[in-house]
Amino acid sequence: MKQFRCIVRNPIGIHARPAALIAQLCVGLKSQVMIRCGDRIANGNDVLQIMALKAIKGDILDVTIEGPNEEEDLPKVKEVVCTDCIEETDVEILKIAFFGTKDYDRIFFSKLADDKGPGTYNVEIDYLESRLTKETATLAAGHDAICIFVNDEAPKEVIDILHEEGIRLILLRCAGFNNVDLEACKEYGITVLRVPAYSPYAVAEHAMAIIQEANRRLHRADRKVRENNFALSGLLGVDLHNKICGVMGTGKIGECFARIARGYGMTVLGWDPYPNQKLIDEGLLTYVSKEELLSRSDLISLHAPLIMGDGGTYHLIDEKAISLMKDSVMLVNTARGPLIDVEALISALKAGKFQAVALDVYEGEDENVYTDRSDEALPHSITARLQMFPQLVLTSHQAFFTREAMQAIAVTTMENARNFNEKRDFGNAEVKAQ
Repeated sequence: MKQFRCIVRNPIGIHARPAALIAQLCVGLKSQVMIRCGDRIANGNDVLQIMALKAIKGDILDVTIEGPNEEEDLPKVKEVVCTDCIEETDVEILKIAFFGTKDYDRIFFSKLADDKGPGTYNVEIDYLESRLTKETATLAAGHDAICIFVNDEAPKEVIDILHEEGIRLILLRCAGFNNVDLEACKEYGITVLRVPAYSPYAVAEHAMAIIQEANRRLHRADRKVRENNFALSGLLGVDLHNKICGVMGTGKIGECFARIARGYGMTVLGWDPYPNQKLIDEGLLTYVSKEELLSRSDLISLHAPLIMGDGGTYHLIDEKAISLMKDSVMLVNTARGPLIDVEALISALKAGKFQAVALDVYEGEDENVYTDRSDEALPHSITARLQMFPQLVLTSHQAFFTREAMQAIAVTTMENARNFNEKRDFGNAEVKAQ
């Protein structure tokens, strides 16, 4: 265990931005960080708890670091906790129209946006429940920027309207940007900034959770027990131990999933146009061709970006790809829906190809994502057709949805807004037309 003490020197105390930077650092550490101020204590990876310390100038902070990397983490934590974080930058307030607002968005974004003055985010957010579409784009009037998510629509006709309303910045509170016409943004000089990464663990853990739910029929088992049916018929699964796991896309999320699979005792194969030599050297996985991965794997997990056009990943899993797979293969997608040709998938499901399929994203989900349609019938939708299969589990684009991920999305989005407003470097957050 490592400990240190420091005095708060910032004139407005540990306000939203320094709290966010502390939490953002601590989430990525292997050590646990605890911060005490008087009789209040906060977990270092929780921005809301840090803000609840209400530490003002002159308060003493006692910080404890405990874990396998505590020696290495100590100077990193000390640097960010003990910084004065005083910046005398004189900036105007950036007005943001926040589309598709949910209650959980307000929890994080509102707290970060509260403070105004030197060193703060200096934003004013108007929360809108509506998604961004051509019908709602005019709601951006009177703002400098908009903030959107994966289910918002920003094709050229929407960008045209946003330009007319004076929008200079599009903040994506997600990593994907395929829903934004970047050429139109370039034409109008609209900056597009995204969240390159938030919590790869959140997505990878969800992928393993839902494929195991489908494999072990946990969704059916729960319903049966609730109806006092304790029979095991229809619930037969398979061991993952000693099976082969194929990971398609070995970025941060794919790497996390590979580590989880190895923890189950699986042999991991990887496919990626840009292999990661570090993963090879470590012995985590072996890179093979797409065809070999498809034919050898017992479990296939998709973590590739959606790339349209020749040589892209659109319909990466199509009829031909499915034909190469083993019978009773398991397939999980937490990346992008159009990676799988849904019609080919449904045909294969009808033929009994799969032991288990788990989808957090799928073609045809757009009108359902983050919408309560519990009072509606969906007789002709892709969703209803997929729900027919007992070996299939659907979740609604929630793989990212953990406290740590929401916090990271909010912090990075607000940092992007601040960098734009204060004309700072955007780093790898900027998305440009090719």
